Amino acid sequence: MSKEANSIREEGNVAMMASWNGVIGYYRKFLPVTERTPVVTLQEGNTPLIHAKRLAAHICPGCELYIKVEGSNPTGSFKDRGMTLAVSKSLENGAKAIMCASTGNTSASAAAYGAKAGLPVYVLVPAGNIALGKLAQAIMHGAIVVQVEGNFDQALNIVKELCQEYDYELVNSINPFRLEGQKTAAMEVCDQLGFAPTYHVLPVGNAGNITAYWKGYQEYFSAGQISTLPKMMGIQAEGAAPLVKGMVIEHPQTIASAIRIGNPASWHGALEAVRASDGVIEMVTDEEILDAYRLVAREEGIFCEPASAASLAGVRKLYSAGCLTTGGTVVCTLTGHGLKDPDTAIGICAPPLRVNATRDDVMAALER
Repeated sequence: MSKEANSIREEGNVAMMASWNGVIGYYRKFLPVTERTPVVTLQEGNTPLIHAKRLAAHICPGCELYIKVEGSNPTGSFKDRGMTLAVSKSLENGAKAIMCASTGNTSASAAAYGAKAGLPVYVLVPAGNIALGKLAQAIMHGAIVVQVEGNFDQALNIVKELCQEYDYELVNSINPFRLEGQKTAAMEVCDQLGFAPTYHVLPVGNAGNITAYWKGYQEYFSAGQISTLPKMMGIQAEGAAPLVKGMVIEHPQTIASAIRIGNPASWHGALEAVRASDGVIEMVTDEEILDAYRLVAREEGIFCEPASAASLAGVRKLYSAGCLTTGGTVVCTLTGHGLKDPDTAIGICAPPLRVNATRDDVMAALER
């Protein structure tokens, strides 16, 4: 790596720690914005990259495992990185409103950034198939939420039609500005590590994130900020694994609602990221997801939503299959916070003990 690149990184790390003004402010030179772009930010980005030594001992012994905690973004998911840019460009382009289909996280992010921008927000969600924490966010931020008797893919098709007919800006990940914003997470990982990881493992639903990360790594490589590129590893839930199975899943089913998608909008981008990086697309069962969900909470103190844990379940499976080299650096993106879907946690954990308000009863309960 050149001395100039090292100097840029050192200066950048100091600036990142000392002052942060959102991903557009920090990575502006890599983004399609101009002085005319009205920046709509909630100070997204600069999320923790945690060295997960205890968890690594369970799922990938001998590897250096890091967890990118995207649930630390303002609305609790990685979607904020793309939404800041998509909504900023919507304002610049004179959109009357923004609209999206969502399994939950996109609706929460769109509603929050739309509120910040002063734009009406319209959201379509699959009826009965969205975590209540995410639905509460969208409603609280003032979005008009319509539940559709169908799945995400059907909702997205309706959104596409309405956005073409009316002057609404579609802010799902098929909006290229979404991916431009999301690519900053890859750059941020490199800035935090000081280099690119050997492997980057992500959950895959609509497939925009893995596409965006690969774009970010490529651009940082071209700019001389990193000297190697990671292998991109995408993980789908077994009941919603169109990329693994090579076919559209008409009725996707998984406990991980955020990746319950049968026809990803960024299908080709995800496959290209995997092909070009010599990576892998793999699937894991709901049982494997829930096991990883519990494990990361208890070993690392990180509460993520079930879809996020798919990436950790994937690490365990890939390691067992010999796809991860001992000594390699593995980064796992946890895409959303566990408080998005508390019902799942409550449903799989033992209920709190209940005893009389006496010292002896409390001690007896603790010693069980």
